[in-house]
Amino acid sequence: MADTDDDTDPYAVVRADDALRPLYEEHGELGPERADDPFERLVVAVTNQSVSLESAAAVRERLRERVDFDPDSLRAADDATLRDVGLSDTKVRALRELAERYPEGIAHADFEGLTNDEVRAELGDVYGVGDWTANMFLLFALGREDVFPVGDLGVRKGMATLYGHETRAEMRAYAEAWAPYRSYATRYVWKAQ
Repeated sequence: MADTDDDTDPYAVVRADDALRPLYEEHGELGPERADDPFERLVVAVTNQSVSLESAAAVRERLRERVDFDPDSLRAADDATLRDVGLSDTKVRALRELAERYPEGIAHADFEGLTNDEVRAELGDVYGVGDWTANMFLLFALGREDVFPVGDLGVRKGMATLYGHETRAEMRAYAEAWAPYRSYATRYVWKAQ
């Protein structure tokens, strides 16, 4: 990977990486996203856990047909309704706990001033919410710029394809070169799988 002198352009780390540059040229600017409704995005992250993209999309669509992605609606829905759309017992419990923990939803301000690790720890207190879900929340709800979700299968596949890395330690070590913009690089790594 080539060095870059531009510390303010998050895409500089992507363009400087010989393996990521063609993906940048093909897909344009990809990066973290700041969701309008962070609670809704957290619900999406929970529904996406441990399933294929296609399965997750189908479950989300069925869930949206029956329940709004807000705390009140999730508390009001019975377990059978949530299970009928394809949610596991673990995901049903996680959504219920999130609705209880954040009865008014989530505002971006609720997490301002917290480090990524502090956000992971807070969300990790909820049953069924682990590092993967917290990382997806950091990337796609809060729009954090320096997240590298090495626990994600797509990231591991992309890193193996692009760099031949086999272990998470190798992947983390390589990703250090992308700091403080690892979220941007991650979006292109996903495109390589």
